[in-house]
Amino acid sequence: MSTNWAGNVTFSSAQVVSPATADDLRAIVRGSSAVHVLGSGHSFSTIADTTGALVSLAAMPEVFEVSGHAVRVSAGMTLASLAVRLEAEGLALHTMPSLPHITVAGAIATATHGSGSRSLAGAVRSVEVLRGDGSVVELTSAGAPVSMGGLGVVTTVTLDVEPSFQVAQTVYEDVAWTTLLVQMEQIFGGAYSVSAFVDWQGGATIFAKHRVGEPEFRFPGHAATEPVHPVPGQPGSRCTVQGGVPGPWHERLPHFRAEFTPSVGEELQTEYFVPRTRAVTALRALAEMSTVISPLVQACEIRTVDEEPQWLSPAYDRDSVAIHFTWVPDTREVLRLLPRLEEAIAPRPHWGKLFTVPPALLAARYPQWDAFRSLLREHDPKGVFRNEFLTRYFGPAA
Repeated sequence: MSTNWAGNVTFSSAQVVSPATADDLRAIVRGSSAVHVLGSGHSFSTIADTTGALVSLAAMPEVFEVSGHAVRVSAGMTLASLAVRLEAEGLALHTMPSLPHITVAGAIATATHGSGSRSLAGAVRSVEVLRGDGSVVELTSAGAPVSMGGLGVVTTVTLDVEPSFQVAQTVYEDVAWTTLLVQMEQIFGGAYSVSAFVDWQGGATIFAKHRVGEPEFRFPGHAATEPVHPVPGQPGSRCTVQGGVPGPWHERLPHFRAEFTPSVGEELQTEYFVPRTRAVTALRALAEMSTVISPLVQACEIRTVDEEPQWLSPAYDRDSVAIHFTWVPDTREVLRLLPRLEEAIAPRPHWGKLFTVPPALLAARYPQWDAFRSLLREHDPKGVFRNEFLTRYFGPAA
């Protein structure tokens, strides 16, 4: 793999190394001056890049150990695979990203959220990390889950789980933009997971994922009678079952089926988090720029995320609204637009997607920024895992 999934990042390393055992992995880490782990390649930023050994954990032995209300799993397992294993045990995660194709560690390291009210990082009890000197430590600090690969190679993750549950998904079309803004709290609190896809022309489509057995909210608009894809023009058959038909949590919470290419394929992505208290103001500010957003956007999704304790989660310490853009694959024009959006709404961006917020501004938006920088120095004093991305935002190791 010489590029990421979207093709907008060409990796600096000539090849991906795929160790098959813990000893192989340790030898790679100890024998390299620079290492970074590549998950499924679904990040759109250079967060996973390195000039040294680019490591895939896909060939490592799978770990799946259930203990009470927790499960210990291998970091390189995909969420689709983990979900099937959990369902067989009568268990569930509280959330699933929109696409189940990504790895457990990759989703956690970037605070990817998806369905439900918390990111997957919010379920982390501990992470097992192989450090640059070959030692292995188990970390429970609130700074450890969303680490962007900077603390070492995450080999296993222990997650909270709950009993399996059923979900029914219904899509509501022709919802007015003004209705979405006026009834924002009721709409986004109306189901277990709610996504509003807005066209920036005055309309919205709501994907409501209702946990079976919980009270139902009467959403505005009308229920779709045929499967709907979040991106206009794409086949709805690639999406998880809609139409209010109940099914297992892992077959409804993602937007996309695991056996199909998620989203569009040819795209770029950005996601911005703003405090829920100023979400309407931020959305109105973006709406005023609809004429410059519309030519570049394929889909825009709005979701809510509850406050989290993970230091570098974009939802750290505040209930947030996430505004996600799926852009056309025009890197130059998208990067020209992003500073205007960021100036208008002052967001915390998703770490694995495109953004241009300067390091100093980001540092000011995260109260635990310096604490995380100290955590990086503690666990990676030689900067083995400090790639260009981490150095840009947190400085060099020495």
